[in-house]
Amino acid sequence: MATEPETAQDAAAVARAYFAAVTARDLDLMETFYAPGGSGEIHGLVELRVPGNYRDWFGALFRAFPDFEFEVLDLIAGEETVAVRWRATGTFSGDAPFEGLQPNGRTVDVQGCDVLRIADGRIQRNNAYMNGAEMARQLGALPPQGSPPERAITALLNLRTRAARRFGR
Repeated sequence: MATEPETAQDAAAVARAYFAAVTARDLDLMETFYAPGGSGEIHGLVELRVPGNYRDWFGALFRAFPDFEFEVLDLIAGEETVAVRWRATGTFSGDAPFEGLQPNGRTVDVQGCDVLRIADGRIQRNNAYMNGAEMARQLGALPPQGSPPERAITALLNLRTRAARRFGR
């Protein structure tokens, strides 16, 4: 039986190899790191299954951002859990929509954190977290933070809230 440091090293090695496949945009290799029936969720964006929609979603991402770059910033490993802080950049100039948006030439530069549960050398579950509102701003789907359009939207939402309170809705 492996000792905890060896197990942590194995989990870290699996995570490093998986994210190297993401960096290479190698869909075939990326999928091999998941256990059959493995799942992942980019919270607030998409739930992914392997097999299932995993390949389609990442394939569309890579087609939408043809210059997609991925960098691991930090990696912390436990026995079966690995946390990976990352940065992704790219230009939304490809031939595929992303989350319903058509490519518009905007660039994104986002950071996030994936928390992977790894057992028997395979990813069982990946919980990914990122600032979806910031990505939407960079893609032009939300107004810039602090801008007049954002302040107008906030004012309208607050007006609606006050009206609902006043009229009991």
